[in-house]
Amino acid sequence: MRYLSTRGHPDRQPFCGILLEGLAPDGGLYLPEHYPQVDAVTLARWRGLPYAELAFEILSLYIDDIPAADLRAICERTYTVEAFGTEAIAPLRKLEDGLYLLGLSNGPTLAFKDMAMQLLGNLFEYELGRRGEELNILGATSGDTGSAAEYAMRGKKGVRVFMTSPHGRMSPFQQAQMFSLQDANIHNLAIRGVFDDCQDIVKAVSGDLEFKRRYRIGTVNSINWARLVAQVVYYFAGYFQATRSDSERVSFAVPSGNFGNICAGHVARQMGLPIDRLVLATNENDVLDEFFRTGVYRVRAAADTHETSSPSMDISKASNFERFVFDLLGRDATRTRALFAEELPRNGRFDLSRDPAFARAGTQFGFSSGKSTHADRLATIRDAWQRLQVMVDTHTADGIRVARQHVQPGVPMIVLETALPVKFAATIVEALGREPERPARFEGLESLPRRVTVLPADAGEVKSYIAAHCA
Repeated sequence: MRYLSTRGHPDRQPFCGILLEGLAPDGGLYLPEHYPQVDAVTLARWRGLPYAELAFEILSLYIDDIPAADLRAICERTYTVEAFGTEAIAPLRKLEDGLYLLGLSNGPTLAFKDMAMQLLGNLFEYELGRRGEELNILGATSGDTGSAAEYAMRGKKGVRVFMTSPHGRMSPFQQAQMFSLQDANIHNLAIRGVFDDCQDIVKAVSGDLEFKRRYRIGTVNSINWARLVAQVVYYFAGYFQATRSDSERVSFAVPSGNFGNICAGHVARQMGLPIDRLVLATNENDVLDEFFRTGVYRVRAAADTHETSSPSMDISKASNFERFVFDLLGRDATRTRALFAEELPRNGRFDLSRDPAFARAGTQFGFSSGKSTHADRLATIRDAWQRLQVMVDTHTADGIRVARQHVQPGVPMIVLETALPVKFAATIVEALGREPERPARFEGLESLPRRVTVLPADAGEVKSYIAAHCA
């Protein structure tokens, strides 16, 4: 399997050639040259496999430069009851007729990002050890990616993490999870701005090829293909739990701001997993919902990015969206480059509404969308608790709210859980008048000493910090 850039760079790389990279040299994102096809015989063989074994089977289709025995060992070391709390790893529960919740938040940091990040940490350590090299990871987080990355990489040999986050814009629990880590290889950089400023910094530093090579800069954001392909696994796991035969179809509702989580669903569907609809749920920052409704992709300035009660989706530039548009346009790298490298930076938007390709987003690729507001998520949290005895976080509530608008008879709708409610306690208290339960290991988290450096929204300042701490 070889990987190409969405913007047409001529190089074709093996998996381990892109594992430690972020963007491609031309600023594009990596995708496989083709999506491996899964037939009915393979689906039948995979049904009932333990999660770690299912992960090995799926990842093996994309990774052919790690010996099978080593890859299997990495999967088995990653997906354990000790790390994720249950044998199922990603357990499915029925909420009501036709509506299900896939539990993805039982990992070390109580968010779905652990599902991929724990694997990524083990892959990084394996490959760096094999090469005898070190890696400096530069990331951006709107809340959960940062803590998941730091918990996955803390203490890992040959790895430093430099994680940017929007200063003061994460929940108190999310901030405490990250900033309380005292490991020498973890560096938290609070950026005076919004998440998109952090993401722009990561892309700017990754785009400086000389700096990137000199300081061995890699990324754990969902622009990293390894993270995205790891997320493909739980779509298959959810499907097998929700169905009895491989002739059945399901739909997935996915809270998504950066388009990484639902992009993994797109990949699973392209592989042949019987997915009917991929329902994208946004909050008030509805850039992606606007595109799927109108064909216009219009990014917002920092001042126009709303600060909401589902803050991990307070994003107006979806960094993974380029992967989907590349597929939507028939893998036309020239057009993709023109849209994302030229038109979007120049105009802050592009319009595919009159392009025949746009209709295929729904008809061929199965996408639908909707948005949820603060009032919506409060009502959904109350309903889930009072009527179903299930407490959900704010982002999952957005997913449930939009999912209910798209349920079809006879097609299970699976909502992907985003995080446990304790990460957004203030809104839970507002909705229910009570604090969410907190795992014992996180008692007193907010009172722990913190290590964090506040910096302006400037890529040069971040590069100077990295250089000073890699001497």
